[in-house]
Amino acid sequence: MRKLWAPNWLSARRHNANQPASQRATRPVPLAGRRALMAWLAAAMTMAAGAAHAQLNVEISGVGSSQIPVATANFQGEAQAPQNLTAIIRADLARSGRLRNVDPGGATVAESANVDLGSWKSRGADAFVAGSVTPAAGGKYEVRFRLYDTVKGQSLGGLAFTVNQSQLRVTAHKIADYIYEKLLGERGVFATRLSYVSKVGGRYQLLISDSDGQNAQVALTSNEPIISPSWSPDGARVAYVSFESRKPVVYVHDLASGKRTLVSNQKGNNSAPSWSPDGRYLALALSRDGNTQVYQVNADGSGVRRLSRSSAIDTEPQYSPDGKSIYFTSDRGGAPQIYRMPASGEEGGTAQRVTFKGSYNVSPRISPDGKYLAYISRAGGFKLQLQDLSNGDVTSLTDTANDEAPSFAANGKYILYATRVGGRAVLAAVSTDGRTRQVLSLQSGDVREPSWGPFMQ
Repeated sequence: MRKLWAPNWLSARRHNANQPASQRATRPVPLAGRRALMAWLAAAMTMAAGAAHAQLNVEISGVGSSQIPVATANFQGEAQAPQNLTAIIRADLARSGRLRNVDPGGATVAESANVDLGSWKSRGADAFVAGSVTPAAGGKYEVRFRLYDTVKGQSLGGLAFTVNQSQLRVTAHKIADYIYEKLLGERGVFATRLSYVSKVGGRYQLLISDSDGQNAQVALTSNEPIISPSWSPDGARVAYVSFESRKPVVYVHDLASGKRTLVSNQKGNNSAPSWSPDGRYLALALSRDGNTQVYQVNADGSGVRRLSRSSAIDTEPQYSPDGKSIYFTSDRGGAPQIYRMPASGEEGGTAQRVTFKGSYNVSPRISPDGKYLAYISRAGGFKLQLQDLSNGDVTSLTDTANDEAPSFAANGKYILYATRVGGRAVLAAVSTDGRTRQVLSLQSGDVREPSWGPFMQ
């Protein structure tokens, strides 16, 4: 069998597939609520590296070319809530690289207050946020906020939420998204989620977290590698590759129920799942007919249909946002490069080569607007590249040497990827202009295989 080139595949293929079956137990976990998660954790006390240890630590460097200064006052009544919403909001704004926090000096201001916007402008804030958190019936909380433009001296609106305790974090993220969109004119991604794989010792976990790496919940635990997680367009399911059967097979995991469905266990390798934009299909790389080729299956695994037709290795398929094309990696030209073919397959048109800079380019990911291609190029190491599909211009976004598995944020402004820093496998995110960077790492162990989820429905 010819060796596949993707870095995550290389690490997975090195794994010893001959462990006894008793050591390859895999446990899916429902993500419907905290109670279900805690029940699972109580039953798995031997797992020292559970979700509590899987929170990602975030380190931020660099800023955007210009930053809007924002002052977020402490929300009135916030001390009564189990979450510090203003701390989460401020952290989100700082992570954006495009908004800068102005110290509110300990001020607590409700959204209903008569705000002296001139005083906040004199402190250097172009925008000001006030809000409140109030206990409501049934153990819920009412969260209100209002955003102001201090330069123009006007309100930019606000929202009110009545939420359960477990929804307070995501509510803070939604408030940060509102601020981001009102001030920058584009949707924020703070309320989106990440999926990634942690490895501590010989134990692998598929985790789902908030976009800041917090609130991590275990979806799956295995003694065998888990790779290539891929979010469904509605954010309700994650497809992934598991090696628990001594070979790679593809599952789809329902996050609400914790149930998973085996969608591809064809002869040979089953790998690299990617959802169609309408969620009806998965593109896969299968080797059932010999060399690895690109196939399409229905979301339940039925209706297997071959799409690529070459004597080479074709893998890592990705649908274009409009669903009309599939980008994939192929060595049909002698070395791995990225190609594009009609979503109906090569019978509908010959695949066209897309990447020409560099002799080794893999792992295509298309921006949500379809204008940019992110990929990994071997040039003094494996580095994240961004190509403008309209003119072919390529920009190198990182200075690390072991990048892999890029994934666009839902707004297309940031790219999440895996890399190595200080000898450890970590996740990193970079803005598409290369100015803002984040490193997300575990307290112990390695983290890899990231996938950035869609906008919340």
